[in-house]
Amino acid sequence: MTAEAILNKMGITLPAAPAAVAAYEPWVRSRNLVITSGQLPWLDGEMAYVGKLGAEVSDEQGYEAAKLCAINALAQLKAAAGDLESIHQVIRLEGSVHSAPGYRGQPKVLNGASDLINEVFGSRGQHTRTALGISEMPLDAAVQLSVWAELES
Repeated sequence: MTAEAILNKMGITLPAAPAAVAAYEPWVRSRNLVITSGQLPWLDGEMAYVGKLGAEVSDEQGYEAAKLCAINALAQLKAAAGDLESIHQVIRLEGSVHSAPGYRGQPKVLNGASDLINEVFGSRGQHTRTALGISEMPLDAAVQLSVWAELES
């Protein structure tokens, strides 16, 4: 089953790749490597999850925010590669979680992105990951995610 067929089975339709909100590119391709810029939890042009985990945002909402960031990252990868079947391997997820003082649940939150990537790509989705807590986030987003992927030769 293709990655997009799996997404459809999950009830997920990829949005158009979100535009950059400042002076950067949404993704860059260098030979067979694609790296996305930090993807935020945009949904229909609105920031779906704002605030800090451990304060205004629950762990469950953070998980969903990370999942939404991953969906937006998949849209960027599709824009870069032409289709998701051109992804040979997802290499790395780098996630930042907008965290209140003392919050330590960043790995659980980022599982929202990892679980989605692993389900969509199977063994091609097995990746390394960084999960960091930060005190401030652009646009007050709850989560930000960058994805590194290798394309087929």
